[in-house]
Amino acid sequence: MAGPLSQPVLALGLVLSIEGLVLALAPWHVERALAWLAAQGRDRRRAIGLAALALGVALVWLARRLSA
Repeated sequence: MAGPLSQPVLALGLVLSIEGLVLALAPWHVERALAWLAAQGRDRRRAIGLAALALGVALVWLARRLSA
């Protein structure tokens, strides 16, 4: 039986795996994306972050709903 932290640990492992894969295979794209992000204003970066947060929460909700 899985413990209460198994899903968060799994999620963190998946995020780190994907991030590591992107950094290993295409570091120049990450550098370009970070340069573009740095050129954006603080309010725009905050809006992008909030949109990413909302999308992430929606995906987690959808995954949990589909697996129930």
